[in-house]
Amino acid sequence: MTSAPHGPAGEVLHRIEGGVSWITLNRPEAMNAVTWDQRERVIALLGEADADPAVRAVVVTATGKGFCAGADLRGAPATPGERVAGDVARMIRLGAQRLITAVLDCEKPVIAAVNGTAAGIGAHLALACDLVIAAESARFIEVFVRRGLVPDGGGAYLLPRLIGPQKAKELMFFGDAVPAAEAARLGLVNRVVPGEELEATARAWAERLAQGPTRALALTKQLVNASLDGGRAAALAAEATAQEINMTTADANEGVASFVERRPPKYLGR
Repeated sequence: MTSAPHGPAGEVLHRIEGGVSWITLNRPEAMNAVTWDQRERVIALLGEADADPAVRAVVVTATGKGFCAGADLRGAPATPGERVAGDVARMIRLGAQRLITAVLDCEKPVIAAVNGTAAGIGAHLALACDLVIAAESARFIEVFVRRGLVPDGGGAYLLPRLIGPQKAKELMFFGDAVPAAEAARLGLVNRVVPGEELEATARAWAERLAQGPTRALALTKQLVNASLDGGRAAALAAEATAQEINMTTADANEGVASFVERRPPKYLGR
């Protein structure tokens, strides 16, 4: 199943195969710098993945040599009149932060297949995903300092949780490019593969997730994400509640039954 191309020349490609929603940024001539229209489309597709029981995993990737070179503000709705205090904060809340939040809050597991440079909001789009597979040619750049800007799109929230505050500050203070192998060593990336193997690796992981207990995965994602923001008591209470909810699902019953009957489980995502 493939949706119609969206925007000029199909700037976001979309297809659903084997229970996996493939979201592909498609502006290779601009290193996939994300436009207002693309951002809104990606947010909408993540929302559709949430609501569609036939979708059980998501892959975010891109065409060409760049994953996403940051934000391209061309094509954004014009702001009438003089800028006033609050305009920039509102733009960030409604723009970059909504994109990253859509990934973090998606109930389906999201894989980033990073084919090239991921800079600025592009890096944060990748790092907000649950699993990150990078081509050997990929690079991650906290480019904001090069422009005299503060990191946005959740960068100062995401990076310290992935690699600790000291290393996060180093990346954000200097804005140096981090090659894929170094990103893997730091813990930003799960796996690095040759570029020609990127799509196949992402497909294998996504299809494996798509055959899993979808609701249990959603609850697990929520628990892990929330654990980084709260204390032990809250985490253990959330864990107990999540297990209570999960035990009402068909997949939980199937998982237990398959163990007792010594056979592979057949999960339906319900």
